[in-house]
Amino acid sequence: MADERILILLGLLRSQSQHGYQINEFIERNLSRVTDMKKPTAYALLDRLEQSGDIAVRIEQEGNRPSRKVYSITDQGEGHFMELLRQNLAEASPLILVGDAGFMFLEVLPLSEIVDLLRRRLASIEAQIAELVLVPSHGPRSGVDLAIEHQLMLLRTDVGWLHSVIERFEQQAE
Repeated sequence: MADERILILLGLLRSQSQHGYQINEFIERNLSRVTDMKKPTAYALLDRLEQSGDIAVRIEQEGNRPSRKVYSITDQGEGHFMELLRQNLAEASPLILVGDAGFMFLEVLPLSEIVDLLRRRLASIEAQIAELVLVPSHGPRSGVDLAIEHQLMLLRTDVGWLHSVIERFEQQAE
């Protein structure tokens, strides 16, 4: 399975050379729905990409400001990006729902508490949906729009499933 974090970094550098702060700001502000990459991870991957020849680094100095590294994609990096992009679009990664670990042990809680907690989870998911529907469209063939659409579809399916689980537990409580 391709590392989507490398795909993201190379993809961002395709549009323009950027320094690490710009890259991390963009990821934090615009890509938090498709990656949970943290700054230390991004910098470590950028170093790895430099060592492999996928990106080039130059030092930039502006006035009295501290020097900073500016990252640019290389021809080799462009080829690696295209390979990762094709692989990422063609393969389905295993769906690991970290938030489902609690289901493994829910029998240790009273039924009424399980129902209450699942209702709170349901409200949380509905809040995520409400937030996602407010994301502006990025236009035809927009990958951002597809990623948001995919997340909305999964979250709406989760809402339906949770309603059925809550109903099942409520019937057991009667």
